Amino acid sequence: MSTDNTPAPELLKAFVIAGHFDLEMVKTMLTENPALLNAEHQWKENDYESALGGAAHVGNRAIAEYLLEQGARLTIFAAAMLGRADEVQAFLESDASLANGRGAHGIPVMAHAAHSGLIDVAQMLKAYGCTEGYDAALLVAVMDGHTRLVKWLLENGVENVDVTDMKGRTPLQLAREFGHDEIVALLQERGATDS
Repeated sequence: MSTDNTPAPELLKAFVIAGHFDLEMVKTMLTENPALLNAEHQWKENDYESALGGAAHVGNRAIAEYLLEQGARLTIFAAAMLGRADEVQAFLESDASLANGRGAHGIPVMAHAAHSGLIDVAQMLKAYGCTEGYDAALLVAVMDGHTRLVKWLLENGVENVDVTDMKGRTPLQLAREFGHDEIVALLQERGATDS
């Protein structure tokens, strides 16, 4: 570790990775090195991620809430994922361009909001000019089983009902994989296919 309290790059990287899925590791590492809390790991040019950013884009509420309790800086991405509509609105009132903001790895705020399952958060983003991220949000809403939000997304901005995730799976394939029969039916009504 450097003398200015900046965490060593490998330690920071491990903390950010833990921020996606390992609450106990996050707690241990943060206790040992509080400077990790708001630090961001640089994955590549213009791609920075904090542990909170990781928790936000994978929808890990427990880790996000723990980090916020420890004093992590709230972002619109975490607020959207957690369904904190009032805080999302405050961010948007301060800077409406955040409606099309992108978090770590370029993941759009609408995809973060999909983890909440709340139509009102998605509607708010749209009302403030969100035009991006509906397809990515569809993948999230399908995986998380948010039937009402899937329906809203299909009616309010999804351009590609057969968008694929990082593993090449379509929303219809995911809905089947996770046993979301109502979502399967909604997607088929919209002409979704398995490939």
